[in-house]
Amino acid sequence: MRLAVLSDIHGNSAALDAVLDDVSRQDVAAVVNLGDCLSGPLDPGGTADRLMRLGLPTVAGNHDRALVDRPAAAMGLWEQWTWPDLTPAHLDWLRGLPPLLERDGILLCHATPAADDRNWLHVRGADGWMRRAEAAHVLAQAAGRTEGLMLCGHTHWPDMVRLADGRLVVNPGSVGCPAYCDVRVDPPTRLEMGTPHARYAILTERRDGWQAEFRAIPYDARLMAERAADHGAQDWAEALLTGRITPR
Repeated sequence: MRLAVLSDIHGNSAALDAVLDDVSRQDVAAVVNLGDCLSGPLDPGGTADRLMRLGLPTVAGNHDRALVDRPAAAMGLWEQWTWPDLTPAHLDWLRGLPPLLERDGILLCHATPAADDRNWLHVRGADGWMRRAEAAHVLAQAAGRTEGLMLCGHTHWPDMVRLADGRLVVNPGSVGCPAYCDVRVDPPTRLEMGTPHARYAILTERRDGWQAEFRAIPYDARLMAERAADHGAQDWAEALLTGRITPR
């Protein structure tokens, strides 16, 4: 079995198109989506239309939930950019996304099985930069789960950890947002991939277990960067073109 895993598209329809084009050449049996589909200053409506047509198995991320669990006035900036571009049909689709899915011994979640807004494979460092989590932290988040393959996103950092019992936890990285600085916490958490590629993963089931292949797909991000700039989101524009954010 070969499985393509997408996560954290964040309304970047150009990156999604590039990834789906690459997936079409990879002989995969299925494609799944780990959430945070639309939020950001890019193309949320167009991204929602694509995803709804595809009907991929999809779980809700924290940003998906934030578009439907509170009034517009209480939304964060990424949702304030997004919500006006969404139709009632888009919002109904978001409301129907489950927090977890289990398919044939594979767990899909956005962040951890217990919460859609907690880091699993990575933690904040004292300096605000993202760091790989200790094995005990990763194992603790897997408590109570029996799936041999557990898929998560949220941090935008492609990574995998094999637990001592052989289970594999994989984060495919972000399709649409290669760098960010979360200023809601002190010190701000920074993640920079260092390239503007659209990222996803292919998981292959073999006799000796699952194998993960992390893919980084080049694409023309200029239109998405222009949309970000039109919203005054210069950090997004820079991230989309370079995979980095200049400290401000």
